[in-house]
Amino acid sequence: MRIFFSEARADYATYTFSYAVYCVKESQAELPEIYARGFLPYSGDTTLKEEVFYLARSLRVDLSRFEDTSENRRVARKIAPLGVTLEAVPRRDFDGEQPAFRAFCRTYADSRFSGGSMDDERLRYIWSRETLTHVLVFRVGETPVGYVFAAMEQNTLHYWFSFFDTAYLQPYSLGKWMMWETLHWAKRQGLEYVYLGTGYTEKALYKVRDHKGLQFFDGTGWNEDVKLLAALCHADENPEPDARDLFKRRKEQPGVSNFLFQEGS
Repeated sequence: MRIFFSEARADYATYTFSYAVYCVKESQAELPEIYARGFLPYSGDTTLKEEVFYLARSLRVDLSRFEDTSENRRVARKIAPLGVTLEAVPRRDFDGEQPAFRAFCRTYADSRFSGGSMDDERLRYIWSRETLTHVLVFRVGETPVGYVFAAMEQNTLHYWFSFFDTAYLQPYSLGKWMMWETLHWAKRQGLEYVYLGTGYTEKALYKVRDHKGLQFFDGTGWNEDVKLLAALCHADENPEPDARDLFKRRKEQPGVSNFLFQEGS
């Protein structure tokens, strides 16, 4: 992999000079290391030919510590009568040009994605990435009710993009169940880690509450302090643009920022 830095916002008054950190994947075998170093795949620029990853507050579940919570069991009991099945289909064996499949993904993205839509151009771009290895297909009988774009390599699975029939959202919590079932499936396959994307703002707190074994990348390594993660997610709601340099805010937010000085950080 090749790591590079891109200059971002600067605030000279507080001596805060930000750089975004990226890496370029040079081989598929590097995927587990890329994810383990806190990077996630970037798909916001469809003109990029190389596969670029960005460093972020990434979340993962250590499957050796994963076990069901009471919320997991509640959702599972509620959805059980539907008999939803999961099939992991290698991307090469899945027809990504099916009109119904593409419409399904676009419809879900238009109604649920907070970071932008999934138009045909972006969908085709993601589909062309070597990082995307499998589609997890969830069905009720013969009818697809959900899809997950997954990256799998060696001991690692990344739960990248998910799409599901929102008619099942309120009565069955289908989205929660799909993530939970994927974790169980990955554990049965002998995998070690499932990466769940970023962990920012209060919208990410369901991942914190629902999954035992959760860790977050804190800039130096994988941190199991979910109370700290929840505090960081709450602090993300602060509208002040310069409020999140944890080093400079350590006296004001000791519970959030003192971990920078913990032994081993």
